[in-house]
Amino acid sequence: MKVCRRAHFNSAHRLFRPDWSDEKNNAIFGKCNNPNFHGHNYQLEVWIEGEIDPETGFVIDLKILKDIIKDEIIERFDHRNLNIDCPEFKALNPTAENIAVVSYNLLRSKIDKKYDISLKLWETENNIVEYSGK
Repeated sequence: MKVCRRAHFNSAHRLFRPDWSDEKNNAIFGKCNNPNFHGHNYQLEVWIEGEIDPETGFVIDLKILKDIIKDEIIERFDHRNLNIDCPEFKALNPTAENIAVVSYNLLRSKIDKKYDISLKLWETENNIVEYSGK
């Protein structure tokens, strides 16, 4: 059985590599390389797969999952500049792919290993990444 909890956060970022020239950064990242940054209204889905507990009828208590997401992701990334405010991205380009991997690792450390987890992260309504730790 799989269950899902959705969350939203708003963050700014700039996609660039400091070891590349301005020309190369512009060629690869385009408008996302704006030195004044730009923002997204991210939507995160956290999927949990496991057995239904016969006592509760839950795979996992979604209130507990909500609190873990709030503590590990929302409090950390919401209304932040990922490049500047978040140590996770000091040396890591905050692409949607990297945000998903970082988020996965933060959540994986707080969610019982008996569960499989996967994430879907919407950067825009058209750009979505999915990560399951593989």
